[in-house]
Amino acid sequence: MASRVSLKSKGKGGKGSKGSDEKSAVQCLKEWSTWTMKKAKVVTHYGFIPLVIIIGMNSDPKPQLYQLLSPV
Repeated sequence: MASRVSLKSKGKGGKGSKGSDEKSAVQCLKEWSTWTMKKAKVVTHYGFIPLVIIIGMNSDPKPQLYQLLSPV
């Protein structure tokens, strides 16, 4: 479940390693963006309904909690 982002270069450390550094930076950026999007998906999934309930509780007519949760 927990994925780690490795910052180590996987290429040979010779004189011409600038291309592999750029490639590893691009790979690191892809991994970071994938990790961020997965976390954002989980936060959105579990946080949307509580956010709606909180916004409903702070509205002007001040409904009770059971009124917000009832389908009618």
